[in-house]
Amino acid sequence: MFLKYKPTWMVEAIYQITPEHCHSLGIKAILTDLDNTLIAWDNPNGTDELRHWLEGMQAAGIPVMVVSNNSHDRVAAALNFLDLEFIPRALKPFTKGINQGVERLGLTKEEVIMVGDQLMTDIKASNTAGVRSVLVKPVVATDSWKTQFNRFMERKIMRYLQSKHPDMIWQGELK
Repeated sequence: MFLKYKPTWMVEAIYQITPEHCHSLGIKAILTDLDNTLIAWDNPNGTDELRHWLEGMQAAGIPVMVVSNNSHDRVAAALNFLDLEFIPRALKPFTKGINQGVERLGLTKEEVIMVGDQLMTDIKASNTAGVRSVLVKPVVATDSWKTQFNRFMERKIMRYLQSKHPDMIWQGELK
């Protein structure tokens, strides 16, 4: 019933996705959510760890593209210091933004993953689009008011999925 919300992988943070794991799994590019996945929703400055991770992906030839439901201006301002391509107004949980990202990258859906912190938007959109999905824990424990209802529902969905799929556990890497 809730299989569209079941992530392919679950890792604690985006930094646990390495170029080596990507290459071994045939992943050539990463689509990622912005708020609470790459950066804290309420602090767009990012971290040194994020910059280091992005440099590692770039050095390995693995492009990273942000797919966000936020407006163009909000995403552009948040990514000003990161110089990443992005798709604003992605309309997740619909597939529009995911499909645009895959098309812009010029890759197949099998060669791309989508990383996000929300089952009801990021993971559902990715799975519906036919792109492998990675659920990460939110960067910070707080959420904007728009996300709080989703978090309440996600806890229920997560409990259900984990009761039916004992393999749904937080891992240290993509396996």
